Amino acid sequence: MRFHSIGARSAGLNRRPARPVLSSAWTVVASSAALAVGVLGFTGAGAAQAAPVAHAAHQATAHHKKRPAPPRIHVDYKRACPVAKPGKVACMVLMRTNVAHIAPHTLAPNAAPVGVGFGPNSLQSAYVLPSSTAGSGQTVAVVDAFNDPNAASDLATYRSSWGLPACGAGCFSVVNENGATSPLPASAGTTGWDVEESLDVDMVSAACPLCHIILVEASSASTADLGKGVNAAVTLGAKFVSNSYGGSESSSDNSSDTSFYNHPGVAVTASAGDDGFGVSYPAASSDVVAVGGTSLTTSTNARGWTEKVWGSSAGGEGTGSGCSVDSSKPSFQTDTGCARRTDNDVSADADPNTGLAVYDTFSQGGWLEVGGTSASSPFIAGVFALGGAPAAGSHPASDIYAHTGNLFDVTTGANGSCSPAYLCTAEVGYDGPTGWGTPDGIAAFTSGTTTGNTVTVTNPGNQSTTTGSAVSLQIHATDSATGQTLTYSATGLPTGLSINSTSGLISGTASAAGTFSVTVKATDTTGANGSASFTWTVSTAGGCTVTQLLGNPGFETGSAAPWTSTAGVINPNGAGETSHSGTWYAWLDGYGTTHTDTLSQTVTIPAGCTKTTFSFWLHIDTAETTTTTAFDKLTVTANGTTVATFSNLNHNTGYTQHTFSVGNLAGTSVAFKFSGTEDSSLQTSFVVDDTAVTTG
Repeated sequence: MRFHSIGARSAGLNRRPARPVLSSAWTVVASSAALAVGVLGFTGAGAAQAAPVAHAAHQATAHHKKRPAPPRIHVDYKRACPVAKPGKVACMVLMRTNVAHIAPHTLAPNAAPVGVGFGPNSLQSAYVLPSSTAGSGQTVAVVDAFNDPNAASDLATYRSSWGLPACGAGCFSVVNENGATSPLPASAGTTGWDVEESLDVDMVSAACPLCHIILVEASSASTADLGKGVNAAVTLGAKFVSNSYGGSESSSDNSSDTSFYNHPGVAVTASAGDDGFGVSYPAASSDVVAVGGTSLTTSTNARGWTEKVWGSSAGGEGTGSGCSVDSSKPSFQTDTGCARRTDNDVSADADPNTGLAVYDTFSQGGWLEVGGTSASSPFIAGVFALGGAPAAGSHPASDIYAHTGNLFDVTTGANGSCSPAYLCTAEVGYDGPTGWGTPDGIAAFTSGTTTGNTVTVTNPGNQSTTTGSAVSLQIHATDSATGQTLTYSATGLPTGLSINSTSGLISGTASAAGTFSVTVKATDTTGANGSASFTWTVSTAGGCTVTQLLGNPGFETGSAAPWTSTAGVINPNGAGETSHSGTWYAWLDGYGTTHTDTLSQTVTIPAGCTKTTFSFWLHIDTAETTTTTAFDKLTVTANGTTVATFSNLNHNTGYTQHTFSVGNLAGTSVAFKFSGTEDSSLQTSFVVDDTAVTTG
């Protein structure tokens, strides 16, 4: 056993603060007010009161690394509604402050605005929605607080400007929290709720133009009044009810569930929150569909769009997610990292910086760009409506879990740092920030199996071949329904290869070297589909095409994927260490207590690439004072074989590049892994950046 004096321990360099002692339960880390993050530089127009973006009151702390307080976050948006006071909730719409509002008189009649966010056509394209043919006869309700006297006229302008059908008799109605058309509550004034109401009815219209819409206006922003509005909406026949508001969890939530949100056979959606990792009520309720948020951007891929989690691993802003303190786990949830209700179930665009065009003349003077999970909740309610009325007595969220192959899986990005990592970091399959993903058509939002089939494509794994070689790769897929005929398609195939649409056989002769990102898809006769993506590397026959194989080699996405890591390994500058280049790096260990961190990624080295190298830049700092004993170690392996070992004895003042030959593994899939282990005292930090597997 070794002993360190108190003086030596306290003098450790760059030692991370010790982790707090944690209970097994999720705990409140601070009040909403104490967790508020100041929003800098807001000068946006409009009467709605601006307020700082704040953390959710209940934020899980178990197992996350304790860092110094992050710098104040500068964002280009502001809240429409003030932060909720105790016993109240707040609307979750966020308004861009660096995008100029567009006044109505500056546009030609019925002209769509430019430069203030996505319109209905873009959203319908991104999420493959049959909006012009489905949803007729369905009723969607949105529940908000206070009255927007311009709601009907503003909605008419939104719909005509984007070419949506006019809202005729019975299409749109406004009622109070008791379901009556009068008296309506007091005017929204400067509360910001008018912006929320405009966003809600516009997003339902964007997803489901043929749906009827009920705007329910509660007398106040209390859970009781808004909850009464939910009950009124269901009484009036709405099978889809959106709630774009939230507040802290409390011990009374289960009672509120029973009183207001438990409506079997009705899709009740709720916004997950806009403050990063942490949960919000009523999204935390087991009786609702918890809707998270993504950042949606155009792309040159086959879909034409790409998405990641809205937020960053630094936390403090972005979609909410996490593990409920109070609500029990619904039967359809099977994730094991949270014993209670896990948020979220599904997601859609909510990032204000990839926001939505909304029309509001009550306080904003016309067109503006907005975001927040206030946008994704009503949009998803509209998507549910496209799928038809839920089955009687059903929990519509369970349809999502039964048809996970009919969603776009969001696999990059994070909204904080946590453990287990999936609660705050995107992963293949289910994760907290995005649930099972975003809509890919309506099959995942439809009760029954006729149009809600699940198609599963078996991933064949990464492929490699050489130019001039004949290829025969059979793609296998299954359908949850019997008697279905599958049609196969593929994008990104290497030049010279094609897929048989009937059998799913990929064949041909590869004619061009390169690395190709391939997605294969199988679709049944109802439109249900599934897909699988993999990399296909083609090298020159008798030679090797020089390329870098690792994904996210410098960690600049701000998250690990496609690396797999323990929680808290990916960090930005300012968190305690500094990157070799760019902003992000991988920080293993540094706790000064018994601990293990890992970081790994598997790639296929093409056959013939016998000069391939594996390299990385490494910085080591330590509080250890010994010059003879390796107490803390970093082991680097390739397919389990040790490539190199480093320790506290190798500490240095900057980064050093290390390069190793792995050409002997050509033609195989190779798992590259960093494993850092610390003993019981005095920290050693192993900081990795700018990794590469370079073929040759």
